[in-house]
Amino acid sequence: MLGNRVVLLLLLLPWTAQGRAVSEDSSPAWAQGQQLSQQLCMLAWSAHLPMGHVDLPREEGGDETTDDVPRIQCEDGCDPQGLRDNSQSCLQRIHRGLVFYEKLLGSDIFTGEPSLFPDGPVDQLHASILGLRELLQPKGHHWEAEQTPSPIPSQPWQRLLLRLKILRSLQAFVAVAARVFAHGAATLSP
Repeated sequence: MLGNRVVLLLLLLPWTAQGRAVSEDSSPAWAQGQQLSQQLCMLAWSAHLPMGHVDLPREEGGDETTDDVPRIQCEDGCDPQGLRDNSQSCLQRIHRGLVFYEKLLGSDIFTGEPSLFPDGPVDQLHASILGLRELLQPKGHHWEAEQTPSPIPSQPWQRLLLRLKILRSLQAFVAVAARVFAHGAATLSP
């Protein structure tokens, strides 16, 4: 009985590989992804809001503001071996994170602030996220249907702190994504 299950799983393996983030015959444009992710990383680090230095308190786990924040983790396969074996899981995680941050940058947390108006750093960040997200999104495949939480409306007094927390989280996320694309461009490009 166990042997039949193993054989069945081995037979189904090529079919399950078809539901990938980026189809195997159209491997991601690693060099373009590297360029876009580096640009995004630079923008995220330069998108400081005009307020001087602010130390944010360290957050302890379990609070609702950190539960939904996407993080690239070991099981996502974004390490060199995981990318070599199957980059799809990692690319899907990066795509989900980009959708998450795109929604946050378009939310009321980042609207109404003069320094955040069109052509400002946040608008450039938003456009850069969109460019990388579209690179990862295969034609005809819509990942937005996946559960990506919508931002909860914020109170005006919360927005400054929320902006800082979001930008700090985005900086960490895009730094790892940029390393993934740099490795992919150096070792996985045809």
